Amino acid sequence: MTIKDVAERAGLSVATVSRALSGRGHVSDAARTQSEQAARDLGYVASYNAASLASGRSKNIGMVVPWVNRWFFSTVIETASTVLAAEGYDLTLYYLGGGKRERDLVLSDFLLRKRIDGMLAVALELDDAERADLLRVGTPIVCIGGVIPGVSTVSIDDFAAARLATEHLVALGHRRIAHIGWEGAGDFALATTRQGGYADAVRAAGIEIVPALIALGGFTTQDGYAAAKRLLADPRLRPTAISAASDELAIGAITAARDLGLDVPRDVSVVGIDGHDLGDVFGLTTVDQHVRKQATRAATLLLRQLGQEPDTREPVHAEVTVELLVRSSTMAPRPQRSVTG
Repeated sequence: MTIKDVAERAGLSVATVSRALSGRGHVSDAARTQSEQAARDLGYVASYNAASLASGRSKNIGMVVPWVNRWFFSTVIETASTVLAAEGYDLTLYYLGGGKRERDLVLSDFLLRKRIDGMLAVALELDDAERADLLRVGTPIVCIGGVIPGVSTVSIDDFAAARLATEHLVALGHRRIAHIGWEGAGDFALATTRQGGYADAVRAAGIEIVPALIALGGFTTQDGYAAAKRLLADPRLRPTAISAASDELAIGAITAARDLGLDVPRDVSVVGIDGHDLGDVFGLTTVDQHVRKQATRAATLLLRQLGQEPDTREPVHAEVTVELLVRSSTMAPRPQRSVTG
């Protein structure tokens, strides 16, 4: 069974059927439908190696991630792979959790072996040398999580997201607002950017920043739990609200409050950032960053760039708008009882 048999069955030229089945080059919708139906009728499956040689493509996209066990990254992986698979592309995952050596090896592998047609980098801030090397060999790159000069990116305004979350607490009347975040800046200075959004909202409300109400640690729900336990343990210092840098930290804070016998939100309000799938379960008020929309836009943008010549690709930055979702974890603070002697 050859592509010539498919062309005869479809009543089209071999060149047209080849373009239709490979996805390379323009064909009409009718021609594509005829070609695909003829291929199904005859049980024809194109040779991967032959198609790769003919098109110069591997039909493989590389995705680079610093973590795989956190909700944001697993959601991006799932969504992007679905978009790419619908267009006939495989996804190869590269995990950079081992450090700089592993990062250098992965990016060198991309460059020297050219095993991928394009690259999706998630929360990975390419340095000048990495960016220049990838662009020099003509590899299309789309990054999710921040702006990189000369590279197409999809992201949100993290400063605005943290400010919006904290402004919600301010609008409810809270004046003693804590922040749970991460230690270190990280790629795209995400930790300091979200802490900055919190601080901006607090200062704009005329509230003094209290260093004791800023708890920095790790990324996980367990880290959020530990940080909230420290903040809430002393009734004299206890905040009436917590603005967390992520939903996972916020979920940890809610769990810690309940374990201390506190009611959320009557004793302490909690807000996060992400739009985590478990947000509904915990009644978590959050700023939804629409992770699936970000991943879909990034994968779609990369597919579009695959059809362009390297010297015609213009870097595009798409910013996804965040959205405040108010649930049951936040309310106005309870009036403080006056003490008379």
